[in-house]
Amino acid sequence: MELRGFSDEYAVLVAGWAVDAKEVALLSGQVEYPFPEELKASWRKVDPDIHSYLLFDGDQPVGYGELWLDDEEDEVELARIIVDPKVRGRGIGLELVRALLPPAVAAGYSEVFLRVRPENAVAIRTYHRTGFVDVPAALMDEWNQGQPIAYRWMRFAGEPTWLAEQLPPAEQVDAGGLRG
Repeated sequence: MELRGFSDEYAVLVAGWAVDAKEVALLSGQVEYPFPEELKASWRKVDPDIHSYLLFDGDQPVGYGELWLDDEEDEVELARIIVDPKVRGRGIGLELVRALLPPAVAAGYSEVFLRVRPENAVAIRTYHRTGFVDVPAALMDEWNQGQPIAYRWMRFAGEPTWLAEQLPPAEQVDAGGLRG
């Protein structure tokens, strides 16, 4: 498996991975299903603080995720994580999150967070396996104010040994990494 930067040629393919209205909303902010045809090629928000990635298995894209960089809050959020429905249930989500963590940590922010729908037990198990823990309930309540639903917020609790081995040397981050 290899994590690569996203290119727009894959926008229609990734949009097709949304199998219900919830997934369309999480990926695009739209609440229509199926994915609106007019948005399939332009659903992704292009912003210098959003880094989009595809996880490839050989030449085949199998997962998509974003890193949202927030200088003001000194944090990174893993977002819009989706796996091709043809390969779900095979550990691809775990591989995707593990692949997103090195660039998230290497960005140099003090915290790495994510939010997940509380009923998404499979994703929550995946996030626990990769080192995420729930934020305190009071903080979760505060962060959910103004959100469309009450998300379960999680923070990355540390660097498991598998992650430390994947981080780029500090000079690569300083010389052209995500932060700087």
